[in-house]
Amino acid sequence: MLKYALLGFLNYQDASGYDLKQLMDVSTSNFWHAKQSQIYTTLKKLEKEGFVISHIEAQESRPNRRVYEITESGQIDLKKWLSQPLMTIESRKETLLLKLFFSAQLDPQVVLTELRLQRNLHQSQLKKYQTTTKDVIQQFASSLDMQEDARLWEATRRFGESYEEMYIRWLDETIEEISDA
Repeated sequence: MLKYALLGFLNYQDASGYDLKQLMDVSTSNFWHAKQSQIYTTLKKLEKEGFVISHIEAQESRPNRRVYEITESGQIDLKKWLSQPLMTIESRKETLLLKLFFSAQLDPQVVLTELRLQRNLHQSQLKKYQTTTKDVIQQFASSLDMQEDARLWEATRRFGESYEEMYIRWLDETIEEISDA
């Protein structure tokens, strides 16, 4: 799937691997993320497959950078993938749920500490979706004149916000249930 995330970003604008990582961090990270090394490896593979081309861009105060551009065959492959319906629900891996599932033998205070820590982390993530991510979407939409795209970007941001609200609500309920036991 990283292949299609990269092709999707490159369909908007040419970018270096570093630029793509930054774009991903401020946009799709609530549902799709990657490490820098994965991005570079995938870009090399996409170039070998003919889905992107690259060129070296000279920079004065920094090392030269490789900038990638989507090819016509990359655009065709991206549109083909986007057009294929998803026929299954993808499973999620939730480490907290796995730990909680097996934590009955721990001191309840240890479990509560973990849950409260997670609540703080999810609260921070919620705030990010409500502020920074929302601002980035508006900035990109206005600078690139992509209002239709921004409408769908906003839908994915709202998913992240709703997910965090649900997770916090579940954490609050679980904390209360364990505290009352």
